[in-house]
Amino acid sequence: MESKHMSAFALYKTLQPELPPPAKKPCQRVQVEVKKKKKKVNGPAVAIVKKTRAKRRKIRNKLVKAANKEESKKTGPDETQHQKKESVTAESLDAVLTELTRVNNSKERASKLFQWLLKPVPAKYFFRETWEKKPVYVQRKNPDYYKGLFSTAEFDRILRKENVHYGVNLDITSYVNGKRETHNPPGRALPFTVWDFYDSGCSVRLLNPQAFSSTVWNVLSILQEKFGSMAGANVYLTPPGTQGFAPHYDDIEAFVIQLEGKKHWRVYSPRSEDEVLPVLSSPNFDQAEIGKPILDVVLEAGDLLFFPRGFIHQGNCLPDAHSLHITISSYQKNSWGHLLQKVIPAALEVAMEEDVEFRRGLPLNYLTYMGVQNSDKVDPRREIFLSRVEKLIKKLPNFAPVDAAIDQKAKEFFHDCLPPVLTPDELATSVQGAPARWENGKVKNVGVHITTQTKIKLLRAGCARLYGGDAVHLCYTIDNSRVYHKEEPKSIEIQTEHTDAVEFLIHSYPNFVTVGTLPCDSVQDKIALAELLFEKGIIHTSEPLQAPPAVQSE
Repeated sequence: MESKHMSAFALYKTLQPELPPPAKKPCQRVQVEVKKKKKKVNGPAVAIVKKTRAKRRKIRNKLVKAANKEESKKTGPDETQHQKKESVTAESLDAVLTELTRVNNSKERASKLFQWLLKPVPAKYFFRETWEKKPVYVQRKNPDYYKGLFSTAEFDRILRKENVHYGVNLDITSYVNGKRETHNPPGRALPFTVWDFYDSGCSVRLLNPQAFSSTVWNVLSILQEKFGSMAGANVYLTPPGTQGFAPHYDDIEAFVIQLEGKKHWRVYSPRSEDEVLPVLSSPNFDQAEIGKPILDVVLEAGDLLFFPRGFIHQGNCLPDAHSLHITISSYQKNSWGHLLQKVIPAALEVAMEEDVEFRRGLPLNYLTYMGVQNSDKVDPRREIFLSRVEKLIKKLPNFAPVDAAIDQKAKEFFHDCLPPVLTPDELATSVQGAPARWENGKVKNVGVHITTQTKIKLLRAGCARLYGGDAVHLCYTIDNSRVYHKEEPKSIEIQTEHTDAVEFLIHSYPNFVTVGTLPCDSVQDKIALAELLFEKGIIHTSEPLQAPPAVQSE
């Protein structure tokens, strides 16, 4: 029987939500009286303070009116329907991360952490049936499942202790009567103003929690090895009975992790084939533009919601609880098309160098019969011209430097990467734990003693990569910043005679190899290469290194 081809969009339309939408029941908005602390302000500042407070009161009133109006038109979801009889249990995040420190292969660490994130959905099933295809809702009935990842207490600590700035690290948002607004004042985001905005009904978004939370940093730095693409995150805190963002779709694969409270989510299919796996995020949509949701659920603490790029979504808080969730994202600008954007221009450049057909001149007077203004003309010269273009395009794959283009993608990924969070063993056996120190008024234990018997391996599977050009370089992630692109890309030049040895190290991971087995021309070269890579933090040793005997004896 002949099978019919289905487009990606047609496939999306056939997909059914994991669960039917929950039944509706009336709900009442709980309005909390807002208490304001009075503060004496002298001079011209009085007018500024009054204006600011008036603006927040206006926002609060708009949010309250909008919520009451919305609830008069519709009812809220039944939170009890579709709950599982038994909760999903697992080790705590702290226990999982501690256990992962004993796993010697960073790729295996990434797979284990990702499986914990999805449990009970098997990772293989997820990538085969769900990834880039449809949303998934994981209800666990276990509010402590993600405990320790992030919290409102951590949020408050960051505001008090860290240098957080509006528009750079944090946004204040609202969505009222179909209008999405950002209310960022200039300058530093201090608790006094941030919590006042929140108390007025505004949502608070922390844009790069990995820069301030060591746990989020650790989780993302592990997961980026699973995706082979940058793993990022935003944290969202929403007051009861409000909504902070308009319906929209994103250009990333999104894992919504509910940390505290609960939130009502609606997810919608892409509206057309052009919006399936989009290259860019969408503008804000009106409710009338998005149709009916294919998934309508309430996430409670410990639950997970995944949706691919292109799926429109919106989340609103129920009247009886605030919501804190973190969205972990990946696969931005990581499609075949993005790779070909690098391959095709490079292939054309090579073709023009190596094939005279690409260098021959265009026909005389081609402008008289080609171009949009001539596209409706019936002219045999047009057919000849288009046939020639097609013939040249078909030759391009013969000149495509695919591996070189992939190396360019890898360089970009390495620049995007978070630096690794070292395990206690990695810390003790890498340059970070080297014995050099200041003691009793002088420097002690400078340098390390590497011999041909020293066992070494890469710090992480994906921490270093060779790429060519005018010279061979080794790019690495160890010295990256927790702040996106704060540092320039890191690389060192590798002598041509040492490239085989570096490849040998990369392909030997996760096994340790002795320095003496490195394929270099001399013992001195082997030791010199090992010392260079150790100094840059790219490798570590099987045992902590001691300082050279001559220095140690002082």
